[in-house]
Amino acid sequence: MMEKTWRWFGKKDRITLSMLRQIGVEGIVTALHEVPNGEVWTTEAINDLKNYIESYGMRWSVVESLPVCEAIKYGGPERDVLIENYKISLANLGKCGVKTVCYNFMPVIDWIRTDLHYALPDGSSSLYFNRIRFAYFDLKILQREGAERDYSPEELQKVEELDHRITPEEKAELIDTIIVKTQGFIDGNIQEGEQYPVRKFRKLLALYKGIDRQKLRENLCEFLKAVMPVCDEYGVNLCIHPDDPPFQVLGLPRIVTSEEDIDWLLNAVDNPHNGLTFCAGSLSSGSQNDTRELARRFARRTHFVHLRSTEILPEGDFRETSHLAGRGHLLELIRIFEKENPGLPMRVDHGRTMLGDEKEGYNPGYSFYGRMFALAQVEGMMAAVRNEMESGLL
Repeated sequence: MMEKTWRWFGKKDRITLSMLRQIGVEGIVTALHEVPNGEVWTTEAINDLKNYIESYGMRWSVVESLPVCEAIKYGGPERDVLIENYKISLANLGKCGVKTVCYNFMPVIDWIRTDLHYALPDGSSSLYFNRIRFAYFDLKILQREGAERDYSPEELQKVEELDHRITPEEKAELIDTIIVKTQGFIDGNIQEGEQYPVRKFRKLLALYKGIDRQKLRENLCEFLKAVMPVCDEYGVNLCIHPDDPPFQVLGLPRIVTSEEDIDWLLNAVDNPHNGLTFCAGSLSSGSQNDTRELARRFARRTHFVHLRSTEILPEGDFRETSHLAGRGHLLELIRIFEKENPGLPMRVDHGRTMLGDEKEGYNPGYSFYGRMFALAQVEGMMAAVRNEMESGLL
């Protein structure tokens, strides 16, 4: 069955490997977070972390992630040097026996939410994306040129209404949520403690002036064609994470949002080592996507699975929901992957905050009790599918 993995943020993570072993985790998803973006991952550093994980009876299953620097994405003058460093790091991972690498090609900003603690009726909380609050950030805080063209007249009116009642504290929290807290702890461009985050964010956006969807696609193809020979030589699977959320934001092109995008990517560089991280949560937050159909079509080119689910709400909002509910259809996905590409590494993702998680200072979306609860739900679904397979029902 799927390998039960867990995203772990290294030796300083408040959630320890001994805790993870006790709750049934089999594989670890992590990275060399202390190495600055663009620098080479040495075999010494890789083996040190790999041996540490193995000393707790688990294995380093997936790298998430070996960051793709912005200059590779927008085609800056240092791109070739950065790609060479990336190739060396991939080769070193392969030499050390770490063979699955998750990455993304989202310009400037990774996953986006406007609320990290959206209260649920049962007293727990989840992550939330509110389109009007995001539009407010874009129009009133970032003041991006031409931003008003991306929103309807009704949305623009709601932004004006919000402008009359939002407090300075809420504005500060919105900035912190969108461009600091959800970014900095995962190889982000803007770290905690940045004095002028909005100013720095504007400079990062400016790097993509003139970079449209087609150009970003071309840059991704150039990157993949350059690194595939290394993947072939060392047997490393590179698997792209879908854009989160899977639609255009802040005037930036997003190119992994739908069936058409995934199909284009896998055919543009048609190599079995060029694959997909199937994130059910990211994909299900786009109304254009049916995760079940996507899984059936792309299961054979999937190397890693993120199991979480979302619920789309009126007016373009969405929130993380129970792993047993929502548009992710996780039970059906487990059936599909176990039939079409069995044994893939899987991790639960973006668990609720519950039972005191909020007091522990965990990274947003990466609670302990919330993810442990989600893992139990997913493990139950996996057991049901295993039963179906053994009984000949699947």
